[in-house]
Amino acid sequence: MRIPVTPDQVGARLDLFLTERVPQWSRSRLQALIKAGGVRLDEEVVQRPGTRLFADQVVHFELPELAPPTDPEGGAIIELPVLYSDEHIALVNKPAGLLSHANDRSQRETVVTMAEDVLGPLAPTEDPRRRGVVHRLDRMTSGVMIIARTPQAMEGMQARFADREVQKTYLALVHHHPRFKSEMVDAPIEVDPKHHQKRRVATEGMGRPASTLTETLELFHGHALVAAYPHTGRTHQVRVHLTHIGHPIVGDPQYTQRGAISQPIPKEAPLPRRQCLHASKICFEHPVTGEAIIGEAPIADDFATLLDWMRVNMAP
Repeated sequence: MRIPVTPDQVGARLDLFLTERVPQWSRSRLQALIKAGGVRLDEEVVQRPGTRLFADQVVHFELPELAPPTDPEGGAIIELPVLYSDEHIALVNKPAGLLSHANDRSQRETVVTMAEDVLGPLAPTEDPRRRGVVHRLDRMTSGVMIIARTPQAMEGMQARFADREVQKTYLALVHHHPRFKSEMVDAPIEVDPKHHQKRRVATEGMGRPASTLTETLELFHGHALVAAYPHTGRTHQVRVHLTHIGHPIVGDPQYTQRGAISQPIPKEAPLPRRQCLHASKICFEHPVTGEAIIGEAPIADDFATLLDWMRVNMAP
């Protein structure tokens, strides 16, 4: 199809332009078409649904049957659900496999770019790749993230994190049964000198202070579902602390030593292609209005499927 941009459509978003012209397709499906390289403006392929249209441009596209956009590991990323939004902040449910922000110039799809497609411009930051990002989740961790839409919100949320006024809850499926119903892990964290992408519990007197409260929620044969409440926000903190107390997260080879698992999950189990870690809840005061905000992200489908399987096949 070939559709000229008329004067009244100048400045419109590309995805909204197509939504009006192709009503039989949903906006999310048309966004997938754009991201897959199926749309051209004049003769140039564009892959940003939020691209603004100019006078005299011509939009070219076909309507094939599309698979959903995929992450570099091959898992489908259909959309970035928005859990809450106002003029200053938004809460989104990050799918596993998606980077919070770009780590090099070649990274195209991130929480930042997908959030901008839905929300519009985000709060500027010193590093433009991190615009709007208040805090990060590991690439293979799913769950709730805060996005700042205005500079005022960014400044306020950074202050709340610095003052440890943000409460986060993670759900993790771990190896082995915890000894206690709840346990406080108070262990400083430092960069692993042999593997700079990893972290480890620091030797005495070194590293940055870090503490995490853990709570056992459910037991399976040789495994447990736990909640982790980090009181600090160090990189990989929950993963490092759970490993430190003998409970590495299922599907996390980076922090699971060979031979450390006494009872592996059976091969027929529907194991996710990532660590079983989900940021389920976040609580804080709104950075502008001061109202109490509670954001909850439903547990990701791949994680939930495994838990359901274990309840049937690995009951203690």
